[in-house]
Amino acid sequence: MDTIDTAVTDKDRAYRRRIAANGGHQLVVALPREMVALLDELKERRGLRNRSQVLEQLIEQGRGAAQQN
Repeated sequence: MDTIDTAVTDKDRAYRRRIAANGGHQLVVALPREMVALLDELKERRGLRNRSQVLEQLIEQGRGAAQQN
Protein backbone atom coordinates (compact mmCIF):
# COMPACT_ATOMS: atom_id res chain seq x y z
CA MET A 1 0.00 0.00 0.00
CA ASP A 2 2.85 2.37 0.77
CA THR A 3 4.18 1.97 -2.78
CA ILE A 4 0.89 3.19 -4.24
CA ASP A 5 0.88 6.22 -1.93
CA THR A 6 4.45 7.05 -2.93
CA ALA A 7 3.66 6.66 -6.64
CA VAL A 8 0.72 9.03 -6.36
CA THR A 9 2.80 11.52 -4.43
CA ASP A 10 5.60 11.38 -7.02
CA LYS A 11 3.07 11.79 -9.82
CA ASP A 12 1.54 14.80 -8.08
CA ARG A 13 4.95 16.37 -7.52
CA ALA A 14 5.85 15.89 -11.18
CA TYR A 15 2.54 17.48 -12.22
CA ARG A 16 3.14 20.50 -9.97
CA ARG A 17 6.68 20.85 -11.34
CA ARG A 18 5.35 20.91 -14.92
CA ILE A 19 2.81 23.58 -13.99
CA ALA A 20 5.48 25.68 -12.26
CA ALA A 21 7.87 25.27 -15.20
CA ASN A 22 5.18 26.83 -17.39
CA GLY A 23 4.75 29.77 -15.01
CA GLY A 24 1.64 28.45 -13.30
CA HIS A 25 0.57 27.57 -9.79
CA GLN A 26 -1.89 24.92 -8.68
CA LEU A 27 -4.88 26.11 -6.66
CA VAL A 28 -7.39 23.83 -4.97
CA VAL A 29 -10.82 25.29 -4.21
CA ALA A 30 -14.07 23.92 -2.82
CA LEU A 31 -17.11 24.94 -4.86
CA PRO A 32 -20.76 23.93 -4.85
CA ARG A 33 -21.69 21.28 -7.44
CA GLU A 34 -23.86 23.77 -9.29
CA MET A 35 -20.91 26.10 -9.79
CA VAL A 36 -18.69 23.25 -11.03
CA ALA A 37 -21.47 22.26 -13.43
CA LEU A 38 -21.57 25.85 -14.71
CA LEU A 39 -17.79 25.84 -15.22
CA ASP A 40 -18.09 22.58 -17.16
CA GLU A 41 -20.88 24.02 -19.29
CA LEU A 42 -18.85 27.13 -20.08
CA LYS A 43 -15.81 24.97 -20.84
CA GLU A 44 -17.75 22.96 -23.40
CA ARG A 45 -19.49 25.99 -24.89
CA ARG A 46 -16.23 27.89 -25.31
CA GLY A 47 -14.29 24.87 -26.55
CA LEU A 48 -11.73 25.03 -23.76
CA ARG A 49 -9.61 22.15 -22.47
CA ASN A 50 -10.14 22.60 -18.74
CA ARG A 51 -11.88 24.50 -15.97
CA SER A 52 -8.77 26.55 -15.28
CA GLN A 53 -9.10 28.20 -18.67
CA VAL A 54 -12.72 29.09 -17.89
CA LEU A 55 -11.71 30.64 -14.58
CA GLU A 56 -8.91 32.59 -16.27
CA GLN A 57 -11.36 34.03 -18.80
CA LEU A 58 -13.91 34.93 -16.12
CA ILE A 59 -11.27 36.62 -13.97
CA GLU A 60 -9.98 38.61 -16.95
CA GLN A 61 -13.54 39.68 -17.80
CA GLY A 62 -14.08 40.76 -14.19
CA ARG A 63 -10.76 42.59 -14.15
CA GLY A 64 -11.68 44.44 -17.34
CA ALA A 65 -15.07 45.43 -15.97
CA ALA A 66 -13.51 46.62 -12.69
CA GLN A 67 -10.97 48.77 -14.57
CA GLN A 68 -13.74 50.47 -16.53
CA ASN A 69 -15.37 51.69 -13.31
